Amino acid sequence: MVSPMRRLPLLVLAACSNTTTNHQMDAGPDAKPYYDARTDAVGSPDAYAARPCDAPVSFAEGLVPTRVLHVEAGAVGGDGSAEKPFGSIAAAAAIATPGTFIQLGLGNHATNQFIPNLHGTATAPIWIGGVQGTHPKINGGAEGLHLTAPQYVVIQNLELHGQSANGIDIDDSVGNANDAHHVTLSSVDVYDVLETGSGTEAGIKASGVNDLAIHDSVVLRCGIGIELVGVHDSVVARNVVSGSLLHGIRARGGSTDVDIRQNKLRDNGTTGVVLGGSTPFSQFRPPLSMTAPNAEARRVRSFDNVVTGASSSGFSFISCVDCLVAHNLVFGSPLRLVGIYEGNSSQNGYTFELTKNGRVINNSFVWTSPISFGHVDVGVGSSAATFTFSHDLWLALSTPSQSTPYLGTTFNPVPDTGAVIGIGTGYSADPTVYCGGPEASTATPLPEVDGTIEGWCRSASVPTIGPLMLSEGACDL
Repeated sequence: MVSPMRRLPLLVLAACSNTTTNHQMDAGPDAKPYYDARTDAVGSPDAYAARPCDAPVSFAEGLVPTRVLHVEAGAVGGDGSAEKPFGSIAAAAAIATPGTFIQLGLGNHATNQFIPNLHGTATAPIWIGGVQGTHPKINGGAEGLHLTAPQYVVIQNLELHGQSANGIDIDDSVGNANDAHHVTLSSVDVYDVLETGSGTEAGIKASGVNDLAIHDSVVLRCGIGIELVGVHDSVVARNVVSGSLLHGIRARGGSTDVDIRQNKLRDNGTTGVVLGGSTPFSQFRPPLSMTAPNAEARRVRSFDNVVTGASSSGFSFISCVDCLVAHNLVFGSPLRLVGIYEGNSSQNGYTFELTKNGRVINNSFVWTSPISFGHVDVGVGSSAATFTFSHDLWLALSTPSQSTPYLGTTFNPVPDTGAVIGIGTGYSADPTVYCGGPEASTATPLPEVDGTIEGWCRSASVPTIGPLMLSEGACDL
């Protein structure tokens, strides 16, 4: 049994500190306008100090720069030295070599920064951003920062605001080229990327990137919070995503082996987390095959997340094959809790697999208003019969007698083995701690989800439904 820990500041901003550990989120003298802007957030990301079952660390963990190129807002004619800094990220990137830190000073930096072919190495990355304790800013423009074909690059301690297309955009240089890989975003904060109101604008967008890590970042009030298209072998962990017009986090376009874990999501209009999607054929990475079945996503796993507020759906599977939703908490007023839909249909010589073999296991679903479209909404053409529901908790908070989960509007009960239905919950709308309830000792073992939202290892002897464990929090049990 692990010892009790501090409370998670999930929903109450007053309980949050501007200082975290290990992941360079300390607030500096230029941070106040940013923190004022996030007063509707669901709290700060929690950066953990090497807890044994936390998300994998970045490839750059423990590495340090061997060279610094300085960038100061408004500088002219510089050479990158501290005395004569460059005036833009692009100017510094043009001469950056492996091991370089493109260090941004305080203030508002040039927007629409396009950076092609920035290549570090596994032992000598290239860093872009502020030093620990600062968040230099990029305000406005179509895109704040666009990297194409980056390799072994870290973007850290940076704030972007008010772009009209994407806050940060990372892609492969030529579609499907496999030349964008090992990119880490850490303590990157993006807000108000919603210029046209179409919902296609993303706070952070990545296309055709392998080995991507997005850690300890905040994305507020964008069309889509974090958009992944054809991303592989990647992790999205410990982020706060709130107020998206459409989706909080989405992985589609041929994405494979993506873990979406330990995130806090609130009031993301359509869906908290989308596993799959409906992508134009030309955007798939790798390209669509005419000889093998295609899918929007495979082996996307969403676990140890908290989804709260008024999203239309907690989780959606859309043309996702062998995907997992496990040990999450959904608490609020969604129109549906889980959606199972089809995206692209087989056409023009391309065969698409049905949405199939999904697993929904050990989740706590608690809703505060009537469900409009069925607890599990199933679209035409999906293979919902291949899904496994197991050991989930279902609770209509105001009317526990109406907690039995149903499929869509057909009123067929969801076949959930070992479900806990209508008998209370140990979580609340402010799930800072789990102090006991029907979730305790009722989960089924799921070794592939070995940790909790706090990064502690799950106890096999006290398996708890949802993102926390019975031993976590300030209560004495």
